[in-house]
Amino acid sequence: MGTVLVVDDSASERELLGRLVRAAGHVPEFAADGAEALAKARAMLPKLILLDVVMPKLDGFSACRQLKRDALTAAIPVVLITLKGTDTDLFWGRKQGADDHIVKPFTADQVKRAIERFVGAA
Repeated sequence: MGTVLVVDDSASERELLGRLVRAAGHVPEFAADGAEALAKARAMLPKLILLDVVMPKLDGFSACRQLKRDALTAAIPVVLITLKGTDTDLFWGRKQGADDHIVKPFTADQVKRAIERFVGAA
């Protein structure tokens, strides 16, 4: 069992992803924007970060870049969850250090596979 940080400015998206994390046998923690995600990631060192891209204060691309440049959080896998699914967006996400991406609308199986890939089955 591992902790998964779910970052999204939408409360309903956080709740949905949290349910999927729990269903995969892991513990969800939540942040509502990129700035909060940075602080929580540094404090709790989750096994995985599910990170929305379009958010206020600090977007997911910027948050991912900062997480990957910080020695404390650089090894934490980051999966971008985004409406931005063009080849350019996916390239830009990888350039920021994202380990994978899921394009919205996503399926429960897509999220489950990402969790299992980076955290393992519970």
